[in-house]
Amino acid sequence: MKIATWNINGVKARIDTALAWLKEADPDIACLQEIKSVDENFPRQAFEELGYNLATHGQKGFNGVAILSKLPFDEITRGLPGDDTDEQARFIEAVVTTERGALRVVSLYLPNGNPVDTEKFPYKLRWMERLEARAKVLLDDEEAFVLAGDYNVIPDPIDAKRPEAWVGDALFRPESRQAFRGLLNLGLTEALRACNENADVYTFWDYQAGAWQKNNGIRIDHLLLSPQAADRLRGCTIDAHVRSWDKPSDHVPIWIDLDAAMA
Repeated sequence: MKIATWNINGVKARIDTALAWLKEADPDIACLQEIKSVDENFPRQAFEELGYNLATHGQKGFNGVAILSKLPFDEITRGLPGDDTDEQARFIEAVVTTERGALRVVSLYLPNGNPVDTEKFPYKLRWMERLEARAKVLLDDEEAFVLAGDYNVIPDPIDAKRPEAWVGDALFRPESRQAFRGLLNLGLTEALRACNENADVYTFWDYQAGAWQKNNGIRIDHLLLSPQAADRLRGCTIDAHVRSWDKPSDHVPIWIDLDAAMA
């Protein structure tokens, strides 16, 4: 079973790229971030024609998350619990039924946090606290789940081509990295690093200064797995080649392969 995450950076602007990748990769579930579309204007038909059910949580012009699934949704929840005043569309959660039982999948777009001397950085850290609280609840239920998305966190120096360039940035600040480690310390498995310990493995290359051509990338898109999901992990792959396509997102898809057969 193939579960992917991809910050699409505008679903309408990247619709051709998105459809081409879906046809090529054929994921069972795809989590999208930065769809930059309200729900009613999301181009549903194009994805439905490929056999996907859609769940979206959007807002006009920025943010927005979605889940595409070839399996029907049993349950959909929009918004990260813990702050009723938070109007930013950054979190959607859905449950599907597989041969091995229920699987919960989250598509999340964690706040960037820059500039760090503004309210944006405390908001990022509070959001991560709420995410940790949600993860604790799900872990208590002892179910298989995947928290997939753009975390806007560079976990370790190995996850940046030039880590020195990110010192002081919200993506690499000690507070952000510590909060990310806090999620792992709950018992979650970071899929890519469970399968690949290599350097020069990235999911984002800026549009500026020839970052893609120089492989000046960072790894900020992650899939965190509950123990019940991690037991089924068979591999994790980054489709870096998509960054070279016409009108690309500055992120690329990353996906996991889970054993979906009956134990």
